[in-house]
Amino acid sequence: MKQKQRSNFSSKIGFVLAAAGSAVGLGNIWRFPYLAAEYGGGTFLLVYLILAVTFGFAMMVSEIAIGRRTGLSAIAAFSSLDKRFRFLGILTTLVPVLILPYYSVIGGWVVKYFVVFLSGQGLAASDDAFFNGFISQTGQPLLWFLVFLLLTSVVVILGVEKGIEKVSTVLMPLLVLLSVVIAVFAITRPGSGEGVLYYLRPDLSKLTGKTVLAALGQLFYSMSLAMGIMITYGSYMKKTDNLEKSVRQIEIFDTAIAFLAGLMIVPAVFTFSGGDESAMSAGPGLMFITLPKVFDSMPGGMVIGTLFFLLVFFAALTSSISLMETIVSILQDRLHWNRRLSTVIVTLFCVAVGIPSSLGFGIWSGVTPLGMSILDFFDFTSNSVLMPIVAFLTCVFVGFVIKPQAVIDEVEEHGVSFKAKRIYAFMIKYLAPIGIIAILISSIAAGLGWLTW
Repeated sequence: MKQKQRSNFSSKIGFVLAAAGSAVGLGNIWRFPYLAAEYGGGTFLLVYLILAVTFGFAMMVSEIAIGRRTGLSAIAAFSSLDKRFRFLGILTTLVPVLILPYYSVIGGWVVKYFVVFLSGQGLAASDDAFFNGFISQTGQPLLWFLVFLLLTSVVVILGVEKGIEKVSTVLMPLLVLLSVVIAVFAITRPGSGEGVLYYLRPDLSKLTGKTVLAALGQLFYSMSLAMGIMITYGSYMKKTDNLEKSVRQIEIFDTAIAFLAGLMIVPAVFTFSGGDESAMSAGPGLMFITLPKVFDSMPGGMVIGTLFFLLVFFAALTSSISLMETIVSILQDRLHWNRRLSTVIVTLFCVAVGIPSSLGFGIWSGVTPLGMSILDFFDFTSNSVLMPIVAFLTCVFVGFVIKPQAVIDEVEEHGVSFKAKRIYAFMIKYLAPIGIIAILISSIAAGLGWLTW
């Protein structure tokens, strides 16, 4: 049963910017560039773009349509469409519950680096030992983690229209502007041309199954899929808004930011490293260790470094807001708590789970589940295991239980034509499930050390 009073975004652009803000996060800013560099530059970019407008489009349409059709968050949404699939709603809910605490820890690192560059201490951040020295402390990382988490909580408490929508309509244009400014600066540096060519020019000789799987896996990170976020945001979407068009606009925002992130990072690091592609395969170290060195080496680098970490902070904040909102919405639907109480409970939970994730690099570094740090273990469980399982089961649910026509009918409500409905039905029933199974197998194998890419 739908809630009698459901919050709504006040406009279509408000929904698009909020959903795009959710999709644009750390996955776009650091994960996309280092994957692009590792898997052939322009080759990875081309494969990702093709997958985004097919596989990613089908998944996002499905999730938003489920949310809008039911007017409910994940658990209640799946249950209302078919009670047998309530378990899928629970699995979906576990993803943001696991991600938000450790994501907020990383968000705290970003705030720290922004403050460091803003205060003119960027030179210190370029030292090899700075990052590891910082995260291995006890007090400092916890302090910045709490600052980031509290900022997220304040926006969520303010609600859908006055909090999430208002913040997104301010931060998203700023995020795009900062991305363009930094990217233009990066590609106009002396010697950056070779890096730009590497990033933009596809080399089909480097096209492998690993490239396709890496690009497919990146879609989960980049587009906030299989987390219940798009279901929640869809439940706030007005019935009169064009769902297909909105998804296309979200994809454009999300892909543009990822593309610009690559354009600001790949050429700069490529030039700095003398064309050494292995310099890009540094994971979180790319953002917190390699890039400060790059900024230190270029004229005006401290200003650009400050703007860059401001950009990353905006991206991290909009994503953490959507993660928290998804959990808060579920508590409101299931337990009928008010927004303020639900947000406080979620915040306290994040503090409790985030503390071990932070201390796992310091005084609790000896705690290594499956041979990983505590934060990496939560990341592996949510991103490499739960998200592909949720995505696969969602495809099965839409493709063979409620059938693609149910989603098509929701998209075409109020006489709107669903132009891509044939491609959508084929993708959600056949191609997407096959790709997701491949991601699940390869991700688990790589995470457990059975496969090295």
